[in-house]
Amino acid sequence: MSSAPVPATALDLDAVRADFPILGEHVNGQRLVYLDSGATSQKPQAVIDAEVAFLTRANSAVHRGAHTLAAEATELFEDARTTVAGFVGAPPEQLVWTSGATAGLNLAAYAIGNASVGRGAPESARFALRPGDEIVVTEIEHHANLIPWQELATRTGAVLRHIPVHDDGTLDLDAAAGIIGERTRVVAFTHVSNVLGIVNPVTELVALAQSVGAVTVLDACQSAPHLPLDLPALGVDLAVFSGHKMLGPYGVGGLYGRADVLEALPPFLTGGSMITTVTLDEAEYLPPPQRFEAGTQPVSQAIALAAAVRYLDRLGMPAVHAHEKALEARMGEGLRALPGIRLLGDAPDAERVGLWAFDVDGVHAHDVGQFLDARGVAVRVGHHCAQPLHRRFGLTATVRASTSVYNTADDVDVFLDALSGVRSFFGVSA
Repeated sequence: MSSAPVPATALDLDAVRADFPILGEHVNGQRLVYLDSGATSQKPQAVIDAEVAFLTRANSAVHRGAHTLAAEATELFEDARTTVAGFVGAPPEQLVWTSGATAGLNLAAYAIGNASVGRGAPESARFALRPGDEIVVTEIEHHANLIPWQELATRTGAVLRHIPVHDDGTLDLDAAAGIIGERTRVVAFTHVSNVLGIVNPVTELVALAQSVGAVTVLDACQSAPHLPLDLPALGVDLAVFSGHKMLGPYGVGGLYGRADVLEALPPFLTGGSMITTVTLDEAEYLPPPQRFEAGTQPVSQAIALAAAVRYLDRLGMPAVHAHEKALEARMGEGLRALPGIRLLGDAPDAERVGLWAFDVDGVHAHDVGQFLDARGVAVRVGHHCAQPLHRRFGLTATVRASTSVYNTADDVDVFLDALSGVRSFFGVSA
């Protein structure tokens, strides 16, 4: 078990933990040690209360109806947009509500596909893909930032290419410079790998894409909850994040877009709430963000996500990052000290978030997960929706432990102590 000191932070961890009701639960007779925030985070009482308060006191359809309750609901909904957009450094008109990051990535891919078949205003033509054009992703992408681009390539005749990863988990930027070229139209990549935990070089990748006029799409699911984030300053054209990974509820996320990009992209989903004029033969669409928000919106979820953002803002994202960085260092040191553990993405001096994926020699990841669960420790097992990356490292599954603002050094130590007994339990010699 690691004895590395945890630097003091500005966070009052006892007070933080008291804000999360589920952390008082016991699992299999043990105190819950929740290390699966990379999959979904736990929710503070303030988030739960915000959603319940809306549903019990202000529930009504937004942007529809002139009665008092509808006006109040619309105001709360749009205030939530302003709050969440501000959290990522953007004005509210540059934030589109989605049901999550997967929906946002599909929205981006299908909107570009619609431009490719001549839909949208004349300025949409700059997004059009033609046979032989190239879409560039990386070898480390979550399936949600891979499959939509596979599908777009199939529909348009574009070629899908990928930037490889080094053995230490860092992206091969030399290869990227050779891959991103005059035929590149889209470059889609993750800010932080959900398997490797490494913060990727956004500035360098954006510069390569901009040098050839390609659109950049950033998956910020694993960075928004853990790092101070300013999407406009990063220079990306589009970016997505998911509420349930950043202390918010399920069923809501955001698509950020530069104003000129959103204004030029044609819509993906169509129907009510995103139109100005409709005849039996044609329709005219609202400007962004409403152009991309057809149908019934995730109103209570958006309001609860704004509560999550306010909670993180009160803690301060620099303090959140510093706290989780200390936990990451403690966990990494402890994992390296255990025999038979192979860490993925253990690049020296790489910037990281509090997430480690690893393989236990001689023991299947699912068996490791069940062993830890019996001791009250919740981790993720499997391929983490990143099969190509696991295949790159010769694996089909790993164990992933991921932290959040409510985890403590004791959580890490309980996990490491439990993990130290796995191989002997399964009869694997050291």
